[in-house]
Amino acid sequence: MAAASEEFAPRDLFTVAQFSERRPAWTGPAIRNLILNSADRLNSRGERVRGNGLSEAGALVRIGRRVLIDEGRFFYWIAAQQKNRKAAA
Repeated sequence: MAAASEEFAPRDLFTVAQFSERRPAWTGPAIRNLILNSADRLNSRGERVRGNGLSEAGALVRIGRRVLIDEGRFFYWIAAQQKNRKAAA
């Protein structure tokens, strides 16, 4: 039952504007670029381009057209990106 309560636990969710105001190192356009490139997609030649994994990390919550950023999962995703870079080096 603990898993169910964790699933519905309150999360720190912010709009792009709120997130960039709260974390000035991340500008609105930079966050929007990460959101745009978060999922796998096809390029103009029909080739698959991998997304950056932000959606799979659970850092984005979509409600209609609104996109909210889960602050904790966003920074967890950042840490995972750094870990992957160190492992590749």
